[in-house]
Amino acid sequence: MASPSIPRGIYVLTDHHDADDKRLLADVSAALAGGAAMIQYRDKSSDSRKRRRQAEALQTLCRQHDRPLIINDDLALAEAIAADGLHLGRDDGDLGEARARLGDQAIIGLSCYNELDRARQGAAEGADYLAFGSVFPSDTKPDAVHCPLPLLEMAARELDRPICAIGGIALANAGHVAATGARLAAVIGAVWRGAPKDNVAALDRAFNDAVSASGD
Repeated sequence: MASPSIPRGIYVLTDHHDADDKRLLADVSAALAGGAAMIQYRDKSSDSRKRRRQAEALQTLCRQHDRPLIINDDLALAEAIAADGLHLGRDDGDLGEARARLGDQAIIGLSCYNELDRARQGAAEGADYLAFGSVFPSDTKPDAVHCPLPLLEMAARELDRPICAIGGIALANAGHVAATGARLAAVIGAVWRGAPKDNVAALDRAFNDAVSASGD
């Protein structure tokens, strides 16, 4: 079975733990209008009803824009709303179980930090994209391990999977990320500080201009 298609561009992660539903949907709608390639719903709160409600609303919104919604680290929620996919960190469950429960067409991403061996294993087990980072210092996760750009470039050359970069990506460095061969640039802070539509559009231009310049 062929792997699901992974779009290229800016992968927007939500950062709305204290925001109401209206604000969340308005901001994500603006990010999608700006050209976001994928959305990840990321909410670490214990309010399961809120997370279910918001995830369902985001799934409807993303489908209206024909963009995938990925759920962060919650297989039960992804399964319950028939989400487009799931992102797994180191301690967030088994990739094989996620595939069995979500099906072949689900997009399953794996955090690989700065570990090529973890990425190789994830690729062998069927992950659809492999995320590396933090590639730059990150306000969201200041203690995250560092993944240098040459390692990102090595992963893009070696691994037969789309590569996602995360951590500290902003307008000034999005082109450097694209030049490594990464297919996705996952962004939090650089989107939600200010106007999401304009921020995503500017990041997307910088990222894809670098892809065009590299001849990819």
